[in-house]
Amino acid sequence: MSISGVVQLFVGKPVHPVGADGRMALSDHLRELRARILKIALVVITGLIVSLVFFDQLFDLVYGPYEQAQESLPDGSTEATTAGAAGGFLLYLKLCGLASVVATSPVWLYQIWAFILPGLHAQERRWSRIFVAIAGPLFLSGVLLGYVTLPKGLEVLIGFTPEGLTNLVEFNEYLTFFSRTLLVFGIAFEIPLFVVLLNLAGVVSGKALGAHRPWIIVGVFVFAAVATPSADPFTMTFMAVPMVVLFLISEQIARYNDRRRAKRSKFAGLSPDEASPL
Repeated sequence: MSISGVVQLFVGKPVHPVGADGRMALSDHLRELRARILKIALVVITGLIVSLVFFDQLFDLVYGPYEQAQESLPDGSTEATTAGAAGGFLLYLKLCGLASVVATSPVWLYQIWAFILPGLHAQERRWSRIFVAIAGPLFLSGVLLGYVTLPKGLEVLIGFTPEGLTNLVEFNEYLTFFSRTLLVFGIAFEIPLFVVLLNLAGVVSGKALGAHRPWIIVGVFVFAAVATPSADPFTMTFMAVPMVVLFLISEQIARYNDRRRAKRSKFAGLSPDEASPL
């Protein structure tokens, strides 16, 4: 692909625009999908190259929670290692690849959203924009909380090592554990948002959420106990309590939306015993 082709790929207008009837041919959809996949691939590869330059800073960021946990444990009880002749090389690729995917997420998420957007109605587009605006900060808040609580979770898990033994933490496995922990916290913070979306879609009502509130709270703590990779009470509580608060907020939003929807209904002011105009 020439330089002009690459520029056209990123900033040019689509060759096959949406028709007057709001439809596109299947071949045009596939061409657009190919273009967006190429954009995502180029951006992620660029992010990978940039991440390799800042590997030391990324390593310190990921290794920090383990070092904090190590300081709270007896000397010699744990040690980080890497296995195999290619262990260090794979560590570079895995860490920088993860950093690239996270750092470029606004770009590739936008490409996915832009591909889906033409098929949405005006009302659905408006709600999707609100969803994106709220979902991003919530996810990042969950990731930040997961990062803050990770040292305590590691301390509890490594603390089970019997006295006299050394816990060898293979860094590639630790990186997987690190990524899974932050991802679980981020997704957990999105659940109340999905509750609001279900209410907007008419699937659940605020009254029903209130009626089942005790069981939902119990379910939140069970989910936190199962979802947290460390499975210690400290991390579980730090995940469950914000989720409960967010759920209570989402319940109030659902109740408000139900009242607003009822007022807009043409039969909102009728008594159950009063005949409707129909």
